[in-house]
Amino acid sequence: MSPVAAPAPDLPVAGLAPDVRRELYETMVLSRVFETEAERQYKAARIGGYCHLSSGQEATTVGVVHALEPDDLLVTGYRSHGFALAKGTPPEAVMAELFGREDGCAHGRGGSMHLLDVAHGYYGGWGIVAGQLPVATGLALALVRQGKPQAVVCELGDGAVNMGAWHESLNLAALWKLPIVFLVVNNEYGMGTAVARASAEPELWKRASAYRMHGERVDGDDLDAVHEAADRLLTAAREQRMPAVLEAVTYRYRGHSVADAGLAYRTKDEIAEHQAHDPLRRVRQQLREAGVGEAELDAIDARADERVAAAVEFAQASAEPRVEQLAAGMHAAGSAQQFARMRPGSPFGELALTFDAGLGS
Repeated sequence: MSPVAAPAPDLPVAGLAPDVRRELYETMVLSRVFETEAERQYKAARIGGYCHLSSGQEATTVGVVHALEPDDLLVTGYRSHGFALAKGTPPEAVMAELFGREDGCAHGRGGSMHLLDVAHGYYGGWGIVAGQLPVATGLALALVRQGKPQAVVCELGDGAVNMGAWHESLNLAALWKLPIVFLVVNNEYGMGTAVARASAEPELWKRASAYRMHGERVDGDDLDAVHEAADRLLTAAREQRMPAVLEAVTYRYRGHSVADAGLAYRTKDEIAEHQAHDPLRRVRQQLREAGVGEAELDAIDARADERVAAAVEFAQASAEPRVEQLAAGMHAAGSAQQFARMRPGSPFGELALTFDAGLGS
């Protein structure tokens, strides 16, 4: 495997088995429906903070996660709902987390940008641009030092490749031969800035060559191509401790966040052009060609609607975290003395958090 070259464009890609494609289509539909409902709930003021949707990026999300072994680890940026769902976190737990409720996958402490489900090997959901890269690299180093035959996928957006943590993490991953695949989800815009305006080398996969690391680019809207590339690179990471960069070129249909209409820096025609190649439509057509009937496909869509509706009901019924427990779990066991003044109410010695509705009035 070359440390610098992208694969030839005419390389054959082994297609997914029909039953696997159907399963992945169901996850892709669930993710799309979930994101649509998340936007609705955000606008209804049931979700606080920030909320970043991945509508349009489902082939990348689901294709990569399907290539993970059950004990592989996943770390992502803040556009994370689809990754959590694909990794196996129930939609109820994800929606409850968005609502800030106790039954959320991070018990209401993380919200949309900081999803967490360690039981499923998902280590976040990180809100700081490129903040997840050192964490993921450290996890890969831990796997090596513990002699575990696992790999890590570290997802990041195209904007994160211009941050210092990108260079530091790739340098160490290459130097120490860590089992990690850096997945660059290139949706063409870092917030509202086109990649070509922010990156002197807009073919982001080529940056891997600076660290003598393998890099390649794939059509992020092609489920088969994404899965094949991710599976191949993860196998090399596990078996040969060969890190790599995988750039998946895709597109987000919504704005950078729910607060962004997404029209100040791109046109409606541009969005429509990408939607004409919607990954969900592509996979649905492939299933039709494989003999899956329209009724069964419609049933998959209806099931996703029902699951997401049930997730909203679950989230609304879930209890809010107790105020006195909001700081629980912030410090390791045995560190009470060191952090005594950092308990709730710090630094004035209070033992409980209190809220006065009259403050500031």
